[in-house]
Amino acid sequence: MAKFVTAYESADIDALVALLTDDVFMSMPPIPLEYRGRDSVARFCAFIFGSAPTYELVATRANGQPAFGVYRHTPTGIHGSGLFVLTLAGDRIDAMTVFENTVLPRFGLPIELDGNGTCATDGARVPLCPRPDQPCG
Repeated sequence: MAKFVTAYESADIDALVALLTDDVFMSMPPIPLEYRGRDSVARFCAFIFGSAPTYELVATRANGQPAFGVYRHTPTGIHGSGLFVLTLAGDRIDAMTVFENTVLPRFGLPIELDGNGTCATDGARVPLCPRPDQPCG
């Protein structure tokens, strides 16, 4: 999953698309938006990356699947923007489910990062956990 993190954090659409199956499915419950196929998901990601934000991903797991808290760098800080849950088919991503940032604490992830390798948890600063099986805090 390191390739996914690198591609997403560097907004490298070509590298990201190379990790997807041809019939990848992306959904965003409860919002009724769905994207099917590499081209459709690539266009969506290009739109997201087009506004020039910088993202940081923090690994976790959801239902035994790889997942990532997605954090956007803004002038006011590093704010959680959602949770990606990936479904794999071999070494490729077959599905991406994107949840709103309100679910981050349920996966041991903070709503904000402080940019110094720590996260904000109820006003305290704790080290970010480098492994997906160790929740923050």
